[in-house]
Amino acid sequence: MTATLIWILVVLVAIGLYLSWTAGRLDRLHARIDAARAALDAQLLRRASVAQELATSGVLDPAASIVLYEAAHAARQAEEEQREVAESDLSQALRAVFADVQQLEAVREAPGGEAAAHELTETVLRVPMARRFHNDAVGGARRLREHRKVRWFRLAGHAPFPMAFEMDDEPPAVLMDRSRS
Repeated sequence: MTATLIWILVVLVAIGLYLSWTAGRLDRLHARIDAARAALDAQLLRRASVAQELATSGVLDPAASIVLYEAAHAARQAEEEQREVAESDLSQALRAVFADVQQLEAVREAPGGEAAAHELTETVLRVPMARRFHNDAVGGARRLREHRKVRWFRLAGHAPFPMAFEMDDEPPAVLMDRSRS
């Protein structure tokens, strides 16, 4: 009788340790999501700021400046529910403005333009990477949260279900060509 109770106790402790380890793993994934989201937000803000600086610099033609400024301003001011759409619109505006190599050359020829073009290229290329890191973390947490043991024992606690950040983040082709050379 005592041997049976000891085995039951050992099994219950093992199950408790496993569930505790799973809850800790889920907590670490949620912390990783938070860090990745902060990095993504920083890159998106940096991209919008660089776009606004270029739009107000007077280097671009007036129509391109207006399109770029409005898209960047909308991306910076967007509420959380509209953020993905606003950031996608900024990506489209950047592709439209820099569809022609002459726009980039005009930026490069201006005083301080080489640094501005380099900063724009860097920010535009870092956004997809930051978004990919965030969405990978979200995917890992989602896969773990789909397990029955996580749902049955409510190991996620009151943490909101993680959502991926879906946006159009394709950089302008002219900036991609410059980054390879």
